[in-house]
Amino acid sequence: MLDNKDKKPLKRTFQGVVVSDKMDKTIVVRVDRIKCHPKYKKRYKASKRYKVHDSENKYKIGDKVTFIECRPLSKEKRWRVEKSINK
Repeated sequence: MLDNKDKKPLKRTFQGVVVSDKMDKTIVVRVDRIKCHPKYKKRYKASKRYKVHDSENKYKIGDKVTFIECRPLSKEKRWRVEKSINK
C-alpha cells in the first residue's frame, strides 16, 4: 500500500499485550488474531509474539500497547512502541 501524497509505503501497526519486559529497552508483545480454517470454516485463535523497542523501559507485563513498523533495530526487532491503550 502506498500513501498518495508521499509515495511511501504505509507502516503496519498492531495492538497487543505485553508478555515480557525482562530485556533492556525491549518488550515482547503478544498479538491475538481470529482465523478461519479454509476447509472446515471453524474459527480459532492464533497468536504471534513480536519483540518491540521500548526506549524508556516504561511498559510492564499486562499493558496493552500499539506498536508500529520501523527500520531494523537489531536481529529480531523491527517494531517500536507507539502508545499505550490502557484504560
